[in-house]
This record gives sequence, C-alpha cells and structure tokens, in this order.
Amino acid sequence: MALTIESRIELVSGYTMPLLGFGVYQNYNTRSSVLEAFRAGFRHVDSAQAYRNEPEVGEAVRDSGIDRSEFFITTKCISKNHGYESTLKGVDESLAKFGFEYIDLFLIHDPYSGTEQRLATYRALQDARRAGKIRTVGVSNYGIKHLEEIANAKYDMPAVNQIELHPLCQQRPIVDYCREHSIIVQAYCPIIRGKMDHPIIQTIAQNHGRDAAQVLLRWSLQKGFVPLPKSTTPERIRSNAQLYDFELEPEEMAQLDGLDRGKEGSISWNPVDAP
Repeated sequence: MALTIESRIELVSGYTMPLLGFGVYQNYNTRSSVLEAFRAGFRHVDSAQAYRNEPEVGEAVRDSGIDRSEFFITTKCISKNHGYESTLKGVDESLAKFGFEYIDLFLIHDPYSGTEQRLATYRALQDARRAGKIRTVGVSNYGIKHLEEIANAKYDMPAVNQIELHPLCQQRPIVDYCREHSIIVQAYCPIIRGKMDHPIIQTIAQNHGRDAAQVLLRWSLQKGFVPLPKSTTPERIRSNAQLYDFELEPEEMAQLDGLDRGKEGSISWNPVDAP
C-alpha cells in the first residue's frame, strides 16, 4: 500500500503510531514549531523529560484545535531518574507537564543505569501502562544485550526501540533483532544532523528534484523505520513532511544501504553498548 502522511503502523500494544514523527530535541521554540508541524500534517511528536519542553508540546496539542486522540505523543525518562519509584513519580510529572490524561508512548531514554535499575524502570512503566497512564512502553538506545535482559526477566517485550539510524549508521544487528521480536524501530538523527553532502545522497536528490533530507527520510520510511526529523525552520518542517509523491528505486535504496559505516558512522551519543 502506498505510504501517505496519514500512514500508521500497529504496535504490539494494539495502538497505532504514525510512521513519521517530529522530534523536539534542542528546540527552543517548541510550541510554535509543533504547531507548524501539525499544519504540515505531522501527528506524532517525540519529546523527553530531559528536553524540558513537555509543557510546550501539550500546549501546542491544545492550541491546535485538533482532538487529542489524533495525536501520538512520546516522552522518555533518562538514566539519572531510573528506578521503580522515581519512574512512577516521573510519569505523573510528565502527565502534569503535558496536561494529558495519558501518554501514547513512554521510552526508557538510555541504558546507562545498569541492569537492576533498567529493569526496575521498565517494571514501573509496565505498571503505569496497566494503570492507564501510558498506552505503550518502549526503549531507546537499547542494544541486543539490553533487549535480551527484558526477555530473560520474562517481561513483555517493548513495542518500540528508538535508535540512531541513517544510511551511515544502520545498526543492522539491533534492527534485525527488533524485527524478529516485533519491536518497531524509530530512527533518530535520520537526516544525519544536516551532514548530507555525500555524493550518492546528493546525486539521488538531484535525480528526483528533491532535497537531501527528503531522500534520507524516504529511505527510512521505505526501510520500514519511523523517522523523527527535527527542525525549527517552518520551510524545513514542511519539506520534511513532503515525502509521499516520489519513491526511491531499488538500486537507489541499495546505493544508500551501501553507505553503512557501522558504529563509525554514528554522529550522536549512540549508547547502545552501555554495560
């Protein structure tokens, strides 16, 4: 079926998530950027407690005039706040900051807190889900070892793993593991933080009369990932949503696949190897 900006994917939780998300990391005009994103057709916003902009995201949702049920809003808890009680408290704090009755997706932001704290945090999120405060539980920056830890503890597997993902850093073993376990992979840094000058990327963009960011986002969608581009520029926000009237050819996908540099290609913290 042809992809559209309305395309969604079903999660193991039974809820559906829009295939294109809008990231708000280091966004200091969050409310206006998110409203611009909504005007461009985005319905999925990726925030985090550490971004300190949950209130502005909630405000944008209310000010949009669009029903809350149309939106899919994510937040995350970072390792310094991990632990059972602190996570439950953090869920309530996030709900209050957003001004929401529920959060669509709550992720463990990173695996730096160690096995015991990771599992306690995960258990807290599962309990918050059962209490109706969270609809779906996931993780971020989890390597295979961290995912196996959840399986070995006999907990339900996460619905989502959000990792750095773009042609230069494809994290294939993690992606393969996620696919085998019905974990949807979200892609952060999908446009390589603007470092898009590789000749192959530029040539493909020229062939389609598109900009390089659109090519990278289209690659991500065609790979079955959920890309989370971020921008504060209205024109860029709009162009990052204009991905549905062209398609990359199999040979172009293969060329982009061939750019993988493994961990060397990472441009972010990418803590998937944390102990």
